[in-house]
Amino acid sequence: MRNRSIALGSALMMVSALSLSSVNAFAAVKHPAKRVVLTVATVNNSQMVQMEQLTRKVFEKQNPNIVVKFVTLPENELRPKVTEDVATNAGKFDVVTIGNYEAPIWARNGWISNIGSQLRRLPAGVRKAYDYADLIRPIMNSLSYHQSAYALPFYGESSMLMYNKTMFAAHHLKMPLHPTWAQVAKLAKTLNNPKQGVSGIVMRGLAGWGMNLAPLDTVINTFGGEWFNMRWKPQMTSPATERAVTFYVDLLRKYGEPSAATTGFQQATSLMAQGKAGMFYDATSLAGVLETPSTSKIAGHVGFAYAPTAATAHGSHWLWSWALAMVKDSRHKAAALKWMMWATSPHYLVLAGKTFGWENVPPGTRYSIYHNPQYLKAAPFAKVTLNSIDTATPLHPTLHPVPYTGVQFVEIPQFETAGQEVSQDVSAAIAGTMGVKQALQEANSQLAAQVTPKSVKGY
Repeated sequence: MRNRSIALGSALMMVSALSLSSVNAFAAVKHPAKRVVLTVATVNNSQMVQMEQLTRKVFEKQNPNIVVKFVTLPENELRPKVTEDVATNAGKFDVVTIGNYEAPIWARNGWISNIGSQLRRLPAGVRKAYDYADLIRPIMNSLSYHQSAYALPFYGESSMLMYNKTMFAAHHLKMPLHPTWAQVAKLAKTLNNPKQGVSGIVMRGLAGWGMNLAPLDTVINTFGGEWFNMRWKPQMTSPATERAVTFYVDLLRKYGEPSAATTGFQQATSLMAQGKAGMFYDATSLAGVLETPSTSKIAGHVGFAYAPTAATAHGSHWLWSWALAMVKDSRHKAAALKWMMWATSPHYLVLAGKTFGWENVPPGTRYSIYHNPQYLKAAPFAKVTLNSIDTATPLHPTLHPVPYTGVQFVEIPQFETAGQEVSQDVSAAIAGTMGVKQALQEANSQLAAQVTPKSVKGY
């Protein structure tokens, strides 16, 4: 731990010139005359932890009148806590970490500030330094409401298949660049070796609409399934959806990790990084963890393929961003904007690369990083990541027409509660305490009780 602290300190010294250039670039952003404390709610992902470290070491030194207090929580705890706070105007937070599910809904509800309008009022030099046009368009479109941004992306992602190239070579296997789920199942069967503590594949099984439903929904989509038909009638018991969920559950129960029903993305990432899995289907943003020697035993030996498909490519890979939004009732809007711009700027990406290693740069937010030779050299997953983000289909997520948008979620307010309930049914099926048919029947009933054409009018 001491060596890592020394390394971080040395890296920060190396990038001091860069840090000064970034503060000069945003010097024209209004600076608070008195000391303010910004309270930021964020998720406990590795990139967010690094953001907190750089805020302490760099941003607060550049801006001595601004102190940033982080409230860091697991994803399943962050969502309800932040939602309750902003919905009730409790005023605990100035900035909240949200995704592209929340951004348009919260903007419509008047819970978060219009960032696009604030950016447009800044001096030309500041706008040029921030370079809004450099932000990846599909990500920004998903964080906008009425064509104006309501959050700034800290990182963006899609989903892809990661695999252990050493294991594949030992078994004389080859991974197609564009695999099918049928091919993945065969590969998982070959790679699975419980006696040696190796799973053929690891995926999320833990309940949560942002946990097991994220990968599962892409499987439902590509198998030709859907959550609702055009009349908002739940389709969880349709043949295509049942085939998809059965496939996912069987894949985990036969060739997945032990206790898969309680495995989230962090546990799955750790298993893959420790060489205990042949394949890992999850977020593109986790690739950097696997390519970091200090956190991964398989760094340098990881292959990257596009998300598997079945009946259609529509909705086969998700689109997500953890983004920074300003709470509408924040009393420190100027300080909040200054910090948000710093943390999502081109300068921050270079600072993170110099400090933590280029493979750990927050991905999926700016086109410029995908032209940076240092990043491309350290990130063999870069091309698949950017192409996956650019080709995600949140506006057309399924084989057949549906009344909703969103790949791994349904863009309606009820999904936060209904999705959580459905995810619990799925987790029970993975655990073997409930059959897939029963789980989907219960899911259908839960959706029918909460979602009607009238209740989702306007979404």
